[in-house]
Amino acid sequence: MRTEVYQYIRKKPDLHQFLRYNPQWYRRLARNPSSVYEMEKEAKVYYGKTFPQRMERFQDSMNTAMMFLEMMRSFNTK
Repeated sequence: MRTEVYQYIRKKPDLHQFLRYNPQWYRRLARNPSSVYEMEKEAKVYYGKTFPQRMERFQDSMNTAMMFLEMMRSFNTK
């Protein structure tokens, strides 16, 4: 693996951890260093950092909060 690619990965702890969990990327990066951006996209999906995944987590937390509020309202009416 090229040193500049390795330094780029070391600067980003999530990428470095992803690389350690997925060793097939060592071989892919050694053969094609420009695929580091592809690995970065895959790591975002793996860690749930894509926009749709973040929106889904936000929606889930909003649903939980709404359910909690409804439960509090039902206790107050009794």
